[in-house]
Amino acid sequence: MPDRPLTILQLTHQGGGSGATTVIADLSRQLALRGHRVLVGCHPDTTLAGLAREAGLDVVPLDFRRLAPLARALAGVTEREGVDVVNSNATRDRRALTWLRWTRRLGRPFVVTRHTMPLTSPAELVAVGLSADRTIAVSHAVARALRCRLHPGGRLRVVTNGIDLARVDAPPSEADLAAARAALGDVAGRPVVLILARRKDQHVLLRSLAALQRPVVVACVGIEPDAELRAAEHTVPTRHRVVYVPFTDRPLAFCRLATISALPSRIEGLSISLLETMALGLPVVASDAGGNPDLITSGETGLLVPPLDSAAWARALARVLDDRAFAERLARGGRELVRREFTLARAAERTEDVYREALERRRRM
Repeated sequence: MPDRPLTILQLTHQGGGSGATTVIADLSRQLALRGHRVLVGCHPDTTLAGLAREAGLDVVPLDFRRLAPLARALAGVTEREGVDVVNSNATRDRRALTWLRWTRRLGRPFVVTRHTMPLTSPAELVAVGLSADRTIAVSHAVARALRCRLHPGGRLRVVTNGIDLARVDAPPSEADLAAARAALGDVAGRPVVLILARRKDQHVLLRSLAALQRPVVVACVGIEPDAELRAAEHTVPTRHRVVYVPFTDRPLAFCRLATISALPSRIEGLSISLLETMALGLPVVASDAGGNPDLITSGETGLLVPPLDSAAWARALARVLDDRAFAERLARGGRELVRREFTLARAAERTEDVYREALERRRRM
């Protein structure tokens, strides 16, 4: 098929503050830079809608609450806008596209991107997998999990997330740095352990602090405390301090103030926060779960910890904090890996290849 520019409709019913939102926004912008016309279908008041508008992309406002009206709206948009390929990124939009395909109202190819480890029922997963022309898994771990749940292997492709290095490398403003310092408060010379994530098992790391002798400040950026986190805080000795920072659209300022990047989640696709903090030269400690091992070779590009094991987390943090040469080796290895293998340009090129596979499959039917 000729490498002509495509009209691409990116869809998600979510679009709030998350790594997937960053992926969709960055990828859409990069595809537009490659000459494609990209439409972003989402709720008009989401973070994603704002990012798309800032990038000069057209936003298609959609109501995702009811399946039948959503399916009708998508059928109309694809016809009216001459869409070549639809890329679904979340549950409700892939259900609507599957319904359209099964009722023979969607002749255009559609691609499903799986950003997280699959929790979908096997029956629905197979139905979507047989309807979509291609499914993109953002890590080999996600792909393996899909195959274990009977997803058709012939239509499955791995395209790892990529990050916009220009955005990551841009120095934060003095105002953003000042806001981050104010949020952290007086660290009193203590190293800052940064957990840049939505709610992802932060309580496991907090419970590890009782065994960590080196005083630290743990910055949970992207969440507010809940009952489980408050309970875990009761186990934290006074030599440590825990800070919560609600979602911010300027999170990278905190990376400039951190000593370690940590991610204790037990379920992970391929973390944007790990990619970004590794690119910025922070040593990372993450749970040995989901897509984290796809990114981290333990002892070389980061340190992996058994999930939900607070004692192991204490040992891992102590090792990185107490062995400067080891921490610098992890940081250097992680930085080089991400900047070589996980670029946005590479992700966009591979995604475009999948779109053209989907177009060719549909053309032959």
